[in-house]
Amino acid sequence: MCCSFSLSLPQLLLLLSLPSISLVSSTNQHANKNLQPDNMDPSELETLFNIMDTMSSDQNWRLSYPDPCKPGCSAWPGIECKTGNDNHLHVTRLDFGTLPNPTCKSTATFPSQIFSLPYLRSVFFFHCFTHAKTTISVSQKGVFNSSLQQLSLRSNPALIGPIPPQMSLLKSLQILTLSQNHLDGQIPAVIFSLSSLVRLDLSYNLLGGTIPYQLGNLRNLGGLDLSYNSLTGSIPDTIGQLGALQKLDLSSNLISGSIPDSIEKLNSLVFMALSNNRLGGKFPKGLAKLGSLQYFIMDDNPMFIPLPAEFGVLQKLQELRLANSGYSGTIPTTFSQLTNLSTLSLQNNRLTGEIPVSFGSLTRIYHLNLSRNFLGGVVPFNSSFFKRLGRNLDLSGNPGLCLSPSEAYGVKIGVSVCGSKGTSSMKKSEAPSGFSKPFFLFGMEEDASSSSSSIEVVEDKNENEMEIFNLKDKVKDPKFRS
Repeated sequence: MCCSFSLSLPQLLLLLSLPSISLVSSTNQHANKNLQPDNMDPSELETLFNIMDTMSSDQNWRLSYPDPCKPGCSAWPGIECKTGNDNHLHVTRLDFGTLPNPTCKSTATFPSQIFSLPYLRSVFFFHCFTHAKTTISVSQKGVFNSSLQQLSLRSNPALIGPIPPQMSLLKSLQILTLSQNHLDGQIPAVIFSLSSLVRLDLSYNLLGGTIPYQLGNLRNLGGLDLSYNSLTGSIPDTIGQLGALQKLDLSSNLISGSIPDSIEKLNSLVFMALSNNRLGGKFPKGLAKLGSLQYFIMDDNPMFIPLPAEFGVLQKLQELRLANSGYSGTIPTTFSQLTNLSTLSLQNNRLTGEIPVSFGSLTRIYHLNLSRNFLGGVVPFNSSFFKRLGRNLDLSGNPGLCLSPSEAYGVKIGVSVCGSKGTSSMKKSEAPSGFSKPFFLFGMEEDASSSSSSIEVVEDKNENEMEIFNLKDKVKDPKFRS
């Protein structure tokens, strides 16, 4: 029993010999009892039980946990409560979907009653709605009294339908995560009236239409993830108004046009992913102003321009990935100024000329992929460079490249030895005539988190919802795995 209590015989005799202490203890207990909060409000308690009847059949919740907020052994799993000004206990957080929290039954549907719990601040549904198709429903009647700050519905394959515009009535909302579901339709423009939002994650759904220009209203937004949908149109110029933005992920959509010049105003941006879209044209003139940028991932876009030398100014860059995008010309020597660079992926382009000799001085690089281009000349790396990168170095598919005989022993990078009659591991006939699907190597460690100092940090025991850079997000899809 979790609340058992016992004393040894000597301890018991000592306690009985001290009546005055016993009296004081009894008096204090009586005083503390008077200070303890009352039970839950009956209507709030009934709402909570109705939610559980809809969600979970782990046990008979009414019988097993008649006082869900009661501290101690009988505390309800997956619930947090706090005492309000009325001296009543109120539900402030609910977690569903994974043990030790209540698991969700196969017939579970979205419980709109959560918006009727006036003190509820955080609610999480992880892998809950998996069989019975259900939609997000928001009752306007109850939502006006809601103090919800964080709403997360993640990995729910049976969660379908559009994002209800009524969610814009949740004025206290700071974190909205609707990721890895089957939501469809357009993103309601009114969602961008939630000026308190610091994180918005709608990734891995079936959302279509354009990104509303009202996006610029979210001045406090630190993380925006709309990846893995079917969004079309261009990136709205109003994105430059998101001065607090640190993570931007629009990858794997159908977005076209060019990156707007206004993006130069995002001087807090650390992570930007635009891969697998239809972006083209020139890079923004103010690209060099993104001084905080550490990760720039823009593979798989029909760019067909020379590589911008301005990337060399971004001293904090750790990952630069521009594969399979038709870049032409030589590799700018300014890239060798990126002393913090750990990954450089330029494969499947139309690059010519030699590999800059100064690349050999990039001491932090651990992955370099220049395969399937038209590079030539002697590979300018020494044995220690080859040893450090190992299999994370790929120069294959460049028929003009050759390896110095003094460095060739034990090196297998798909390049022939200079002056030899042999051939590289890729025959000349296999060299790219244009560019093909890329070969990805990707490995990032989880995670760096950030939160606004003006909000109450709400820790998610299951998925750390407050993270701004979950750099493993890109590993969910096999396309991004090493």
